[in-house]
Amino acid sequence: MAGIRHEFESTLFPWAARRELWVFARLPLEVSEEIHDAPHPPAGFNSVKVVATLRSSRWNTSIFPESDGTYVLAIKKAIRTREGVGVGDTVRMAVETVL
Repeated sequence: MAGIRHEFESTLFPWAARRELWVFARLPLEVSEEIHDAPHPPAGFNSVKVVATLRSSRWNTSIFPESDGTYVLAIKKAIRTREGVGVGDTVRMAVETVL
């Protein structure tokens, strides 16, 4: 069941985890606060299940809370390649919470 859809712009940033490069988008603080305050099913690591959209790509995933109150969303390599985006690019995207 779909929840609330949030659209925003974010600059993709890297995080070197283990040996592979992970690329994330940070949700704006006001969007993060709205998601945090809304009811949603419990998930591991305080994550929130969402359907993410970046250009023509749409996928099921989770967003994870950061210590500053924002959520971050991992952008898979296959999606970055398909959509022609990379680290440092500012992209328009959306997340829709899953209830």
